[in-house]
Amino acid sequence: MAEHVAQIKIPAVYYRGGTSKGIFFKRSDLPEAAQEPGAARDKILLRVIGSPDPYGKQIDGLGNASSSTSKAVIIDKSSREGHDIDYLFGQVSIDKPFVDWSGNCGNLTAAVGAFAVSQGLINPAKIPQNGICTVYIWQKNIGKTIVAHIPITNGEVQETGDFELDGVTFPAAEVQIEFLDPADGEGDMFPTGNLVDELDVPGIGRLKATLINSGIPTIFVNAADIGYIGTELQDDINNNAAALEKLETLRAYGALKMGLIKDLSEAAARQHTPKIAWVAAPEDYVSSGGKTIKAADIDILVRAMSMGKLHHAMMGTASVAVATAAAVPGTLVNLAAGGGERSQVVFGHPSGTLRVGAAAEMRNGKWTVVKASMSRSARIIMEGFVRVPGDCF
Repeated sequence: MAEHVAQIKIPAVYYRGGTSKGIFFKRSDLPEAAQEPGAARDKILLRVIGSPDPYGKQIDGLGNASSSTSKAVIIDKSSREGHDIDYLFGQVSIDKPFVDWSGNCGNLTAAVGAFAVSQGLINPAKIPQNGICTVYIWQKNIGKTIVAHIPITNGEVQETGDFELDGVTFPAAEVQIEFLDPADGEGDMFPTGNLVDELDVPGIGRLKATLINSGIPTIFVNAADIGYIGTELQDDINNNAAALEKLETLRAYGALKMGLIKDLSEAAARQHTPKIAWVAAPEDYVSSGGKTIKAADIDILVRAMSMGKLHHAMMGTASVAVATAAAVPGTLVNLAAGGGERSQVVFGHPSGTLRVGAAAEMRNGKWTVVKASMSRSARIIMEGFVRVPGDCF
């Protein structure tokens, strides 16, 4: 008889943050081999989520078969001056055996501060009996500071409320988030030095693109240049193999132009970044939830791909990119929104609308953004232990 390996259990919390869901761990609660980067950590997270799954369903794990729900977060107390916690994000591939650590998840950021408060990672002196607890987060993937303003009621995180977020069914408490200096500190916010570049893409042709690294590296193109109008919903894109191939090819060529990869073949192993998005001037449409979105109520239409699929709403980090690009006169995003100077923008996405803000300014001949802001919500769905086979790593 074959020897059976027992499962191990790991303390974890399952959160909805923004329009995403993910499994949250304290770093100290992970098995010792997984407390540092490496194969053991990746294998455990893959098994927790249920990947790789050739069926694409993640039945044997906590993933829900979409990029928005195939996510893991590791939180630790921070030793960095002026910060409360370190936040590490892993985007877990659904059908392939890898975890992408190249970027942040802005949506789950809404849950990071709340997790830290509820798990005792925040100095109790900072937590009011009633009011707002301001949590300073060091985002380790991208090396940036994020400030989360967590509502507190009777000394505990408040999760219920009347704040509505398109793409999320039920209202909850509002969490305000500020992304400080969200552009890549190691290079220009516009990696090529241009607000608008031209990309030559086989099978697509030559088209204009704004390449920006703010929040997350993002490639913006005009919807009309790739045969779209900006009101597309998931079924319009995700069931079309030719469309997905075209958009992935465009993403790969944009990544090469941004200097994120040295060869086109590297794009397949870097699915989380960069993002590819298309923009258009406002027009009326019906959201995926049946809500009529009026052109008069938005400044711009934006659609974005995440892990090879059209996102059902908008990634938080890509929302930062939208806000930043909209604030810089002359980018494709700014022009589609009507041009000129603007400190905030309301954009239409497949599930509805979102208001985001950014403060951009010219320094030494280069555009930079001081901060970008948005509101999200978060709540605990389940907490306790997640189990994985003891030999999975």
